[in-house]
Amino acid sequence: MSLPFLRVAVVAALTVASPLTALAQSSASGAVQSPPPVQTAAPLPASIPPVTPEDRQAAFPPVTVQPIMDDEIHSLVLLDRFEWQRQSGSGGPSWEARGWIGGDLNRFWFRTEGEADHGDVGDAEAHVMYGRAVARWWDLVAGVRQDVRPGSPQTWVAVGIQGLAPYWFDVEATGYVGAGGRTQFRFEAEYELLFTNRLILQPLVEVNLFGKADPARGVGAGLATTDVGFRLRYLIRREFAPYVGVTWNQKHFGTADFARAAGENPGGARVIVGVRWWR
Repeated sequence: MSLPFLRVAVVAALTVASPLTALAQSSASGAVQSPPPVQTAAPLPASIPPVTPEDRQAAFPPVTVQPIMDDEIHSLVLLDRFEWQRQSGSGGPSWEARGWIGGDLNRFWFRTEGEADHGDVGDAEAHVMYGRAVARWWDLVAGVRQDVRPGSPQTWVAVGIQGLAPYWFDVEATGYVGAGGRTQFRFEAEYELLFTNRLILQPLVEVNLFGKADPARGVGAGLATTDVGFRLRYLIRREFAPYVGVTWNQKHFGTADFARAAGENPGGARVIVGVRWWR
């Protein structure tokens, strides 16, 4: 407690004490008297210096609102899957990564994913998007997607929503519009089931639908592909975790017909081994 505050408190106490003392003495004598007139403050003892305006200001400083730290810039890079897939005698690497930089409300996002087989990249794409928080746990995103493979490069306009659904399901739903009126819709959902604080099972589902057929890329109209997977990872550190798992990939309808015509299997199970890392 500061000295100016103590000085002001002593002066206030002495000011109030004099009238109260007189009222107490009259009550003790039993006489009915009118309330004593308001008296001026009693003179201060010589040992207490008078209160100055500077003392009052020091004892009761102006109240200021502390700044809210909600405009700081943060970032995240997540290599969600970097794995080797094996299916019926063939196999190759596969990856999926995402990240963002920004504040609590506005962020710039990136996504990239792809896979290779027999040393050749068969599928690769990248997103660059702006995201805005529209509700607790949910972001609205918009930007562009660039397909590198298969076929010639193709650019899409992307609009979607992503976030954490009830019961802790991580959800992404994105719509795309490309050249020539081509459209696509992709839905992804995943969940993390903790057996222990380090051993985690991650189920995942992905569905892709196309508005038009694209024979150059082996894609038919309607429901094109579905992927269902289970990955069991162990956290060596929070930022690094190897995993093993199995996935089922299936092509449907026109997309499956294009795969058969090219001599490819339209679906099947894959055994995977990989790592997950973030910073």
